[in-house]
Amino acid sequence: MRSHTSSSRPRHDEPSDRTAELVAAVEQTGYYPVVVNDGIAGAVAGEPVLAYLVHHEPTIDRDEVRRHITVAVITPSRLVIAHTDENPPDELLPEPYTSTSTEAIGLGRIRSVVVNRMVANPGDLVREVPPAAEAVLTVGWGGVSRVDLEPAGCADPECDADHGYTGVLGTDDFSLRVSAAADGQGAVDLLLAFAETLSASTQHR
Repeated sequence: MRSHTSSSRPRHDEPSDRTAELVAAVEQTGYYPVVVNDGIAGAVAGEPVLAYLVHHEPTIDRDEVRRHITVAVITPSRLVIAHTDENPPDELLPEPYTSTSTEAIGLGRIRSVVVNRMVANPGDLVREVPPAAEAVLTVGWGGVSRVDLEPAGCADPECDADHGYTGVLGTDDFSLRVSAAADGQGAVDLLLAFAETLSASTQHR
């Protein structure tokens, strides 16, 4: 299944509220649009939508392939992220069902907006940089923290002393990767546009 990504950011000649476009983008994926849009509407809570990102992709659970959709929305005050999954019947619910989780983060709480873009064949560039072949957006606001530990060492290759451990504290509360090969060039461009809008929304907060 090919994932579908949509994004948009406001321009001076466009209305600031893009709620209708967001609803249409979700409907275009065909993935439980009524359920997904209802969850987003509850989290956005009436604020205008300044930019949005819709990414529809399959997930593999053991021998089953299930679908997943991620929606990120920028409002004047918050970043809203919604995830919707489909699930088979289980002990709690005897019929197939969806589960939607939403999180609203104040723009002032966002600590980092990291964009990693990959450009193919950089040695061939002369004047213009071609579109990125792949891009990863990572946003951190301190909701989830992790420490990656590894044994510490020193510059002496003969040293066998115990130097304890060294680690890196990371926060990557939200991360999304798209590639031109899997999602289309438009998906990569739209992810980068969304990241630019998010960076601009947080720079003075």
